[in-house]
Amino acid sequence: MSARLATTTVAGNKRLVVTDGCHALSCQLETDSALDPCSHEEADTRMLLHAAHAAANGHTRVMIKTVDNDVVVLAIACFERIGTSELWIAFGAAKNLRFIAVHELVKILGSDRCKALPFFHAFTGCDTVSSFAGHGKRTAWETWNCFPDVTDAFLQLSSEPTDVDFATGMSLLQRFVVRLYERSSSKVSVNSLRKHLFTKKGKPMEALPPTEAALLQHSKRAAYQSGFCWYQSLQAEQNLPSPGEWGWLANDDDCKWKPLWTDLPDVAKCTPELLKCGCKKGCSKRCKCLKANIRCTALCACDGACRDDE
Repeated sequence: MSARLATTTVAGNKRLVVTDGCHALSCQLETDSALDPCSHEEADTRMLLHAAHAAANGHTRVMIKTVDNDVVVLAIACFERIGTSELWIAFGAAKNLRFIAVHELVKILGSDRCKALPFFHAFTGCDTVSSFAGHGKRTAWETWNCFPDVTDAFLQLSSEPTDVDFATGMSLLQRFVVRLYERSSSKVSVNSLRKHLFTKKGKPMEALPPTEAALLQHSKRAAYQSGFCWYQSLQAEQNLPSPGEWGWLANDDDCKWKPLWTDLPDVAKCTPELLKCGCKKGCSKRCKCLKANIRCTALCACDGACRDDE
């Protein structure tokens, strides 16, 4: 099908480029070193590669059609490197279709914030990186507005970061997460906030921020996605480090990567007395205590009475 499309006659001076695996087929050229071969695994990044290719061939106004938020973020972050005077996103479909002027958004946000946007987007949740439970993009954006100092860390981790970046960046990321969970808090580490929320405010464990150890692995996954996969959107052959160095573990069973959530032991195993369920009408198979093979306690919503008859 791709080969047939590539031989289709196109009216005027238009050029049709069709992707076929790692290759790019064209009705005008058999190969183009700027597009072929291409090692991108996602169509999201390929769109930006093709936009940059169009700009290099004299097109000053480019439009990308998508329904994916990732593409919008990448378009904003890569706009200055793409080199067009105007970049438009036709976002959505049917009645929800709207046109986003990326070049205007870049002027409003400023260069640094645009370049820092990929890490912010990955860090707060994307297709390959988990989000912070109960804290969406809008809350995270408001937190960024209230804590602009974190922009330096976002910026560093959005463009081929190194382990050295984490030495200075993690303290800023921790303070950002602290403010994400409690805007007025004076705490500077997620561990201290976890203790405060659990002991002083009675928050359940599900409502607590991640531990420092878990946040480090989360940040590495976000840096891998934004600082390498996305940052290299404009080069056809990407040179990516091993995911094993950036918060992922190789699964020997199916040869796939799975997240390394933390290098700390499971709380249910080391401190089972802190585990509690929210069951109110008897504990079912979904009960956290049952899954951990421990008895419910007074901390649980059932007050431990659900298993009195056992």
